[in-house]
This record gives sequence, C-alpha cells and structure tokens, in this order.
Amino acid sequence: MPVHPSATTILTAFDNVPAFARGHVRDLRIRWALEEIGRDYTPQFLDAMAPKPAEYRDWQPFGQVPAFDDGTVRLFESGAILLYLGEQDQRLLPRDPAGRWNATSWLIAALNSVEPMVMQIVNLDVFQAGKPWAAEARPSTVEQVKARLKSTERALGDKQWIADDFSVADIAMITVLRNLDGSELLDRFPGLAEYKARGEQRPSFERALADQLAGFRQPA
Repeated sequence: MPVHPSATTILTAFDNVPAFARGHVRDLRIRWALEEIGRDYTPQFLDAMAPKPAEYRDWQPFGQVPAFDDGTVRLFESGAILLYLGEQDQRLLPRDPAGRWNATSWLIAALNSVEPMVMQIVNLDVFQAGKPWAAEARPSTVEQVKARLKSTERALGDKQWIADDFSVADIAMITVLRNLDGSELLDRFPGLAEYKARGEQRPSFERALADQLAGFRQPA
C-alpha cells in the first residue's frame, strides 16, 4: 500500500474537517495518483480549523492542502503535483506529445473551467445556506454550471476517459465532479455520471478515499 510511515515522499492532508468535506479534500487527488503508480508516501497532518505555522506557509503560501515533498522538489497546488507525477510515469500522462498535451489541457480545464463553477454551487448550498440572497443566486448559477457540464459531456462523448487514455486529467475532472454529490445536477448528465462512477470504481481510487477517511480524527 502506498501509505507507508517510512516513505520519503510527504503529502500534507487535514485530519480535522467538517463532515461535508470528508472524502472531498484535494489531497485525495494526489493520493489517487500515487495509488495508480504504487508509489509510497506518508501523510503529514494539519488541522484545517487551526492557524497554520509560518514554516508551512513558506511551503504552501495559502495554508491549504495538499503540499508535496519528495526530497527533490517541494510543491503546492494539486494540479502542479499531478503534472509532476505525470512526468514521471506514463500511467498518469502519455508520452506522445499529442496525448500529453491533450491530457494537460483537460487537467487545466477541470481546474480552471469546471471547478470554479462547481464550487459556486458548493458555496451557495453549504457555506451560504439559508441566506436569502443565496437562494436568489442559485438558479442563475445552476444554469452556468449546466453549460459547463454540457460542454464537458459533449467532449467526453462515448470515450471512457476524457483524454482517451486514463490520466491525471481524469483524476482532476472526476474529483471536481464529486463536489456535486448531493445535488441534482449530475442526474441531468448521464454520460458524466457514468464517467464519474467509472473513476470511483477504480481500486486505486477506493484505496485513496479509504486512506483519506481513515486519517480524520473524530471531533472532541
């Protein structure tokens, strides 16, 4: 199993988050990638609710997770870490230029074109729940999200994976789509719902999710 206490690769993660965030924190993306290639790592835990020490902010300026250190590089931002791991293993990123840049484009699309829209729904439904203006804003936000999902489903077509072969693009896109769990939106896009389910059924994803969930301590 890639989680190993003596591994030299370090991945930061939270050990305390609200219930709705469990299983959705972005270190899951890196755990999944490391599971795909069988690379050992050790989690370094932080409390999401507590101030982050200055030395951590020197590593991750925003105090978020994940941050990554393999003894050669220290990185932050899940997309950058995924690309770094992809450079090292063709199971995560194709070696031919066309395939490589197609997957890279879709990874960036997941994080830049799809995720910001999806997170607006999360913000309205979770962080701003109960506020009158949030209810008023939701219908127009839903339409914006639906437009992005429609474009993504059209691009996926009848392919199994967004950039042909499984890659870091799928890790990014599927974890973005998982933020819609509990909403009705993916029900309207069966192709994307099936795509998301395919990713979640991969043993590597199941192991990564189990390890993230196991790392959360119970509230006091």
